[in-house]
Amino acid sequence: MSIGLKEPRAGKAALQNPESRKPVTRKASAQGRQPGSSIDVQRKKLLVPFVGPAFVLYTVLFIVPALGAVWISLHKWAGSGPMKFVGLDNYGRIFRDPLFLSSFGNTLLLLFVVGAAIFILAFAMTLVLRDMAGKKVVRNVIFFPHLINALVFGVLAGFIFNPGGMVNSLLAPLGVTDPPKWLAQDNIFLLIMVTLVCTTTGYFTTILMAGVDRIPPYYYEDCALAGASAFQRLRYVILPLTWDVFGTCAVLWTISSVKIFEIVWVFGGSSGAGVPPTQSWTAAVYTYVNAFSGQSTPAYGAATASAVLSLALISVLVVLLRRAMRRDAVEF
Repeated sequence: MSIGLKEPRAGKAALQNPESRKPVTRKASAQGRQPGSSIDVQRKKLLVPFVGPAFVLYTVLFIVPALGAVWISLHKWAGSGPMKFVGLDNYGRIFRDPLFLSSFGNTLLLLFVVGAAIFILAFAMTLVLRDMAGKKVVRNVIFFPHLINALVFGVLAGFIFNPGGMVNSLLAPLGVTDPPKWLAQDNIFLLIMVTLVCTTTGYFTTILMAGVDRIPPYYYEDCALAGASAFQRLRYVILPLTWDVFGTCAVLWTISSVKIFEIVWVFGGSSGAGVPPTQSWTAAVYTYVNAFSGQSTPAYGAATASAVLSLALISVLVVLLRRAMRRDAVEF
């Protein structure tokens, strides 16, 4: 379906000249500016005093430690004493470790499966909430779970899903005498995935709604006159005009999903073994257990090798996302 998007009212000159009604992109406006203008000169003068301190701080706090982690990953080291250079052996070791492979697989499940569920629900809620009365109140309510510490959700899950909890109590009158063991080790990771969807969807819905709210109302009026459905309005209006916001959300989720740690640790803490069950581990949990769990001799080389691989995964995915979602932003 093709939807004609109505432009704002213009004078006769704009109506007689169709070229003047074309959307203006930031790229085009940037090309129209003279490279030697006074604005560009002032911007170049302000670049060093404004960006320089932030760049120095970022280098000291992030880039230098990252390079140090790469150096440690090339050694066998228990955290004290001399470091033994082993080259890429630590990387080969973790790739031969079934536990790392399963942990890395869980991280990819969180990234793609949970991410797909979050964005599908976020777009659906955006379409519903846009025309809902009291949408600002609802937006605050759905955003609130993102502010709560993961420890609260771990305690809440234990209260709701334990054998004598609320879920089983509600299932008993329905004739369910043998409910699933919700908190069993094999079910913990699925419960974590569901919890992440419930607690994170509101956060991204709020961001997407902020992008949707800036779309001029006359676009939606044209959709209504054309008889567009909610899906067609999403495809032809909302997505093209909020593409940059959607790309930012995708990058934010990619970065945060690879670092998921605390909710896995909290949910798996009920096993009594001191660490979560291995079925629920992510790459971040694998890194922590190898370095700081106290269950065995610390293996900082293997742990940092795992962390470096996670960093490489984030870097590659972010670059691919930015390239795949690169569009000329439309100014309206």
